[in-house]
Amino acid sequence: MSTASDARFWDRTSRKYAKARIADQAGYQRTLDRTRALLRPDDRVLELGCGTGTTALRLAGDVQSYCATDISAEMIAIAEKKCLASPAPLPVFRTATAEALTSENGQFDAVLAFNYLHLVRDLPDTLRRIHALLAAEGLFISKTPCLGDMNPLIRLVLLPAMRAIGMAPYVSVFRASELSHLISAAGFDISATENHATKGNNTRPYIVARKR
Repeated sequence: MSTASDARFWDRTSRKYAKARIADQAGYQRTLDRTRALLRPDDRVLELGCGTGTTALRLAGDVQSYCATDISAEMIAIAEKKCLASPAPLPVFRTATAEALTSENGQFDAVLAFNYLHLVRDLPDTLRRIHALLAAEGLFISKTPCLGDMNPLIRLVLLPAMRAIGMAPYVSVFRASELSHLISAAGFDISATENHATKGNNTRPYIVARKR
């Protein structure tokens, strides 16, 4: 398995992904509202793992510029089609990962990563790259599934079985406490860790961190 195989997986599932409903709509709205409150009108924003652009299209009008990226070219193609029907200020969509954006170091005031960090293959390195992409005292805002805090059957049985038959991408397993430690170790001060879930146990902490 490789980054290229991860991209192919998301390319294959892009249409199904685009049609899927958000499981916790109220929790998602809380994340949007909280993030919007943290962003300033003159901010330059980067979103990593934007999928088919749902969040990007809702937040782009609140900031100076918004670049939304995803590893999957097919996801980005669907996101760009959505732009044709949107009257709001539009984000710029690009097929890219944090690792591919090294020439843009220091150019963003905020980096958003929703449902992204558990899908990268070298989390400490990705966090260091995110740190480099941010301007001085820039914000890193994330919401991440922490499989280490979920039912052991999911991470020990179901997920490996699904990956073996090509029905799941690469996924990292860590606890929320481990994620917080890695974010701090990458050069961030965490200012808030919140629970935005409105049903079930929260295993997707919303973390606000500032580059130090």
